[in-house]
Amino acid sequence: MILPIVAYGDPILRKVGVEIAKEHPNLQQLISDMFETMNNAFGVGLAAPQVGKAIRLFIVETKPFAERDEDDEEDEFSPEERSQLEDFRRVFINAKILEEDGKEWIFNEGCLSIPKIREDVLRKPKIRIQYYDEHFNFLDETFEGLIARVIQHEYDHIEGKLFTDKISPLRKRLLKGKLNDISKGKIQIGYRMRFPNK
Repeated sequence: MILPIVAYGDPILRKVGVEIAKEHPNLQQLISDMFETMNNAFGVGLAAPQVGKAIRLFIVETKPFAERDEDDEEDEFSPEERSQLEDFRRVFINAKILEEDGKEWIFNEGCLSIPKIREDVLRKPKIRIQYYDEHFNFLDETFEGLIARVIQHEYDHIEGKLFTDKISPLRKRLLKGKLNDISKGKIQIGYRMRFPNK
């Protein structure tokens, strides 16, 4: 089932998610619905707060990054990186980032809860994260590059943070009108959304 995505300005996007147990009600259905919702909106990640649940759950599927035209001269992915992006599909439950390493790099980020706004964001290129998968297997893994970045972006959601928190105060002031319009539903978008101030 495709769920409405919560828009910027909803208080739930500022809540720190609570940990959940294996017996969390309808967990597998929620995960399935989140993948369907994310794919319908052409996203690469989605966190539970974005569908109205203040819990420590997010999903990542980076295949859309790999589907860029391979003949594109600006294609920055090696065949190995493209393969990794093509195959990466993961569920993160009760995640905790333990380390972020390396020299910060810029990437132009967007968010399904903040449609039609993209900004350059600095993040570190390598992370170590502990989490449970959808079967509640415990994992301790290291990720790098674009996959690490998508994980960091979604992890911020379960910490009550948004990518707009990482941009300069000047950029934030310049975006204030657009952000207010999003919260009021004054935007044309191709997927279901729930607006806090409509």
